[in-house]
Amino acid sequence: MANVLDLRRRIRSVKNTRQITKAMKMVSAAKLRRAQERALSARPYAQMITSVLQSLTRRAEIFDPETGNLRHPLFITRPEKRVLVVIVSGDKGFAGAFNANILKIAYQFISGNTDKEIDIEAIGRKGRDQMRRRYPAAVYTEQTGEDGVARQVRSERKGPVEVTGDHPGMLIKLETSSVHELADSIIDRYVHEEIDAVYIVYNEFKSVIAQRLVVERLLPLKIGESQIAGSQEPSVEEKERAAEAALSAGIEIEPADTAQAEEEAKKFGTADVDYIYEQPAEELFAGLLPQYIFAMLYHAMTESVAAEHAARMTAMDSASNNASDMIDALTLHMNRVRQAAITKEIIEIVSGAAAL
Repeated sequence: MANVLDLRRRIRSVKNTRQITKAMKMVSAAKLRRAQERALSARPYAQMITSVLQSLTRRAEIFDPETGNLRHPLFITRPEKRVLVVIVSGDKGFAGAFNANILKIAYQFISGNTDKEIDIEAIGRKGRDQMRRRYPAAVYTEQTGEDGVARQVRSERKGPVEVTGDHPGMLIKLETSSVHELADSIIDRYVHEEIDAVYIVYNEFKSVIAQRLVVERLLPLKIGESQIAGSQEPSVEEKERAAEAALSAGIEIEPADTAQAEEEAKKFGTADVDYIYEQPAEELFAGLLPQYIFAMLYHAMTESVAAEHAARMTAMDSASNNASDMIDALTLHMNRVRQAAITKEIIEIVSGAAAL
């Protein structure tokens, strides 16, 4: 049985741990406010550019009436033999089951497409580490084409699933330039028929208590159709725990209402009137479609960053509460041990006195 000194040391250690978890909770709460504002600010733009693209496809045929060819290669639909999966996870731990849930739904998607060759782009250190442990990395060699331009060419595949790239630290300081580079790389691979479809796995942040794991299709573009290939909602217990953590940190459970702005964005270009475009349709699609892919990637990453901070805040709140419960239990046990020791000493004194 532990003595009083050991129990005091254990209580002091748990108290120090609780101070750390409380500090991490408040840091995550402060970062969550900024990340939430950023995610909410990105939503109207993503909705607006989607509406612009839908409006353009209604008024400008995606097929050239003279040649019959598609006006942009991103509209080409091919059988999905080679699929690219962009997995957006976190760079740090202490976020509860946030990263585990992302990887779980990614593994489910991969296991459900065993008849295809799958490439993985891992965004976030946690996803990168797990994917590297399970799947081999793709090998590239530099070759110079007939035009004299050097290009990375993939060597023979090592397996049906390979990790083609990773981007650790990208979400710590999310910059539009890095997202543009990733979007350009994905578009280039799709245009050169290295991949036939692109899916992104991320955590959609609706509010602190309402988050959803989503598998969304980016390419090929199918305007007007649902791009959600799979989703998973949190349980009632997870929502309640997140609500308690948010209230204790002073975070609003429901964010600012952006429904009106999103509805206005959806109405853009829906009027039944004819527009006169100064540029040819090919130039409009060439300028708009890459921007659309960038907007979807940036939107998914901002949502994932906010969801990660919310998950970390909830996890640290639960850790602090568990530490408080442990301190209470250890304090009660220490008092009992100390009382038993005092009682034993009194009995020994009384017994000694009676023996005399």
